[in-house]
Amino acid sequence: METEIQALEQLRGVLEESGFRHALDLAIEAMARTEGRVIVSGMGKSGHIGRKIAATLRSTGTPALFLHPGEASHGDLGLITEQDVVFAITWSGETSELNDIFHYCNRFGVTLIVATAWPDSTAAKAANICLELPLVREACPNDLAPTSSTTLQLVLGDVLAVALIEARGFTSSDFRVFHPGGKLGAQLLTVDQIMGTDSAIPKVRREATLSGATIEMSRKRYGATAVVDDGDRLVGVFTDGDLRRCIAVHDLQDRIGLHMSPNPVTVPPGTLCADALRIMNENAVSVIFVEDNSRLVGVVHMHDIVRTGIV
Repeated sequence: METEIQALEQLRGVLEESGFRHALDLAIEAMARTEGRVIVSGMGKSGHIGRKIAATLRSTGTPALFLHPGEASHGDLGLITEQDVVFAITWSGETSELNDIFHYCNRFGVTLIVATAWPDSTAAKAANICLELPLVREACPNDLAPTSSTTLQLVLGDVLAVALIEARGFTSSDFRVFHPGGKLGAQLLTVDQIMGTDSAIPKVRREATLSGATIEMSRKRYGATAVVDDGDRLVGVFTDGDLRRCIAVHDLQDRIGLHMSPNPVTVPPGTLCADALRIMNENAVSVIFVEDNSRLVGVVHMHDIVRTGIV
């Protein structure tokens, strides 16, 4: 670990050098402005890192794929178009399996970015943009097995991905589009994606009776009903807890406005479900209403959010 930490310190030092920063800026610009995709390639352990980099780029808004050098030499060079940018990873810069990709890029004018630790290597000389990584000691006791070197490659890939997030203005909403599944997808859900709408919303007018509000609340599944004015603006809420407190001592023909709780807890449609759950907990409520331009448009129960897998 200490050896790899030292390697990362060396990379940080290189990142502060004007030459590397200039090359990095050019690489980011080339990837950001491409009308095609970022084609990532590498052999062996560098190839495994390349697959991860391509996956990270795809998930953060940059179209990318991994091209295996061996498959490229046997027909898959056709994946590369003149609109693409190729990003080749080779620590030594002398990975012969990449040569056909280099020749193809040169022949068809495809921008080639290379990450290598050897600036005088074949790969570096073939590149339009060379990202010269610091030459570091491997964590392997024989200084042979790719360990520190692949760590640097991985971090460089993250640097590029994060810079492209900023360059493209990629937002959490965009991120949600590419991550609909799993807990991560659940954390990016918004209330408008799970809320009850239209006839599913329990609601009565302010003039409704206690009896009418109770019937509406019982017909729906939220354990509460919204109280709205003639413009469908939320003015209060009546819950099953309110009902228990007043049913024994009040007339069922009383107006609901006398018994509702004013100032119900609300959120706008784009609120993350995780934030809505936090607001519910902070206000000790199990139901939250969704308002858009002061109009009631939805309702969410705490159980709806829990079922998404956030918790």
